[in-house]
Amino acid sequence: MKDTADVSLEDARQLLIDLVSIPSPSGDEAAAAERLVEFFEAYGREAWLDEVGNVRAPADDSVLLTSHVDTVPGEIPVEVEPADETDVEAEIAEEEGEDVLWGRGSVDATGPLAAMAAAAVRTGVSFVGVVGEETNSRGARHLVDDRGEPDAVVNGEPSGATGITLGYRGFLAGTYVATSESGHTSRPEPNAIQHATNWWTTVESVFEADEYTPVFERVTAKPVDVDGGISDDGLSVETTLEVQLRIPPSLDAETVRETAEAELEIGTVSWAEPIPPVMESPRTEVARAFRVAIRKGDAEPRLLRKTGTSDMNLYAGAWDCPMVTYGPGNSDLDHAPDERLSLAEFDRSVDVLERVSTTLRGGDD
Repeated sequence: MKDTADVSLEDARQLLIDLVSIPSPSGDEAAAAERLVEFFEAYGREAWLDEVGNVRAPADDSVLLTSHVDTVPGEIPVEVEPADETDVEAEIAEEEGEDVLWGRGSVDATGPLAAMAAAAVRTGVSFVGVVGEETNSRGARHLVDDRGEPDAVVNGEPSGATGITLGYRGFLAGTYVATSESGHTSRPEPNAIQHATNWWTTVESVFEADEYTPVFERVTAKPVDVDGGISDDGLSVETTLEVQLRIPPSLDAETVRETAEAELEIGTVSWAEPIPPVMESPRTEVARAFRVAIRKGDAEPRLLRKTGTSDMNLYAGAWDCPMVTYGPGNSDLDHAPDERLSLAEFDRSVDVLERVSTTLRGGDD
């Protein structure tokens, strides 16, 4: 196979540790992105930063490996330590006598990102590290507008070395605004703050599901920020409520939006551009390649559905090609203060990604 280079597990691990050691919260990804460019150039691969800061390393488009460079804020000391014998998140490391890497992004999603970079160099397939996934997905949005459709996509998010994520719920964010005349608090008329809470309480009740409905199949409605009080001139009460709704594949964003707006009597709500839900078939060539690759590592593959949202939702909405999400790490540790990744699991995921990419390029698997 042409345009490939050998990347040792030691070098792959070093890339991972370097990237975790470089703070890269959304909007401040440049230093980590430059480290990725250096990695590809060191192996003779062309790579650059595009207009929005994505790391672009195009090659064979039989498969595009892509994950996000940014992390959520929060400092966690970067350390490599032996796995604690009580650490159930590091069972692979315990079994193999390996170490655990602590640090922000080690799981979400610098682990998947570094594993994909190593596999892309080993196999000669395309790679993109996107920016802004944790905020507005500006990197993924730019990517689907700026390049053609690949033959297949593997999106990088933590699924565990044996997990294959096929589905994500969609996402709809809104901003509610209301104003009411100021008056004595003894008056019975509701003020703007009450209008906001009344609307949202009604929306939550409309979407409420019974306990037997899986979370993946529900609409989850969450308020995420509220600001309200007397205006500066003292003549009115003003409130702003930021809300988010997660959308199951059985519904679309327009239906959810219309249902929420139907409960609106006072005030106005503006909506951000929605992210549609996605549910991929387990029978695509990409999903099959992962099942074979995981079994070749003497493990049993697990098919997953995630209750959150990822850039795969945007890729599925724009490109008509098979795709899955995959990457090392326990997603329960996403954004957590004890975020950490087994290095043995990282090694295993690099090998799985190499097998999958080789298969999709038409090489020996």
